[in-house]
Amino acid sequence: MKPLRAPGRLLGTGLAGALLLGLCACAEAAGSASADHEPKDGSMATAPPAPAAPGLVTAVATVLQENDGPPELCLGGVAESFPPQCGGPEITGWDWNAVEADSAQGTIWGEYTVEGTWDGETFRLTEATSAPTDPTAPSDDPRLDPDNAGAVGRDLSESETQELQDEVFTDLGGLGGWSENGYVWVTVVYDDGSIQSYADDRYGADRVAVQSALRDVE
Repeated sequence: MKPLRAPGRLLGTGLAGALLLGLCACAEAAGSASADHEPKDGSMATAPPAPAAPGLVTAVATVLQENDGPPELCLGGVAESFPPQCGGPEITGWDWNAVEADSAQGTIWGEYTVEGTWDGETFRLTEATSAPTDPTAPSDDPRLDPDNAGAVGRDLSESETQELQDEVFTDLGGLGGWSENGYVWVTVVYDDGSIQSYADDRYGADRVAVQSALRDVE
């Protein structure tokens, strides 16, 4: 059985804190970061939205079920243990008898292309097929173009960028994150544009780039 890996740049919430983002070690540091990024209109920031998808969405991801727990859609990273470990939103309508899967020590899992609906909390399956051999595709996000570089590299020092990255990851419930081309990037389960708007209001335009793990089916 081939080892499972995080798709693309994504890392799971637990792994990302230790391996990628170096999350703040104390509440005082986090509080200081928040004070530096008040909403532009001076009002108190509200919690980031958790939008539902208006139509069908799709992703390439691991589906995993442990013992009597529900099947979960792992949109972040997958620990390469045996059996693998990961977590994510519950996926309903899943039938292990309809797909090929591996199992060991009370855990059953597999990698699939899934399509379904997202209500902001639960993924409801409509179709599942085997994952492509190479699920990682180059991003065509225009914010990766050097001509569209963000403001982080100009405005913030390296330590300030790391502090912003830590805060954004925690604030938005990131599945994964990194810094590139003048932006702090964060992947969330699903964004219809409202999470990006929230990030722009809270942290300033051209600083945070939000990507959606679940993609709208065109």
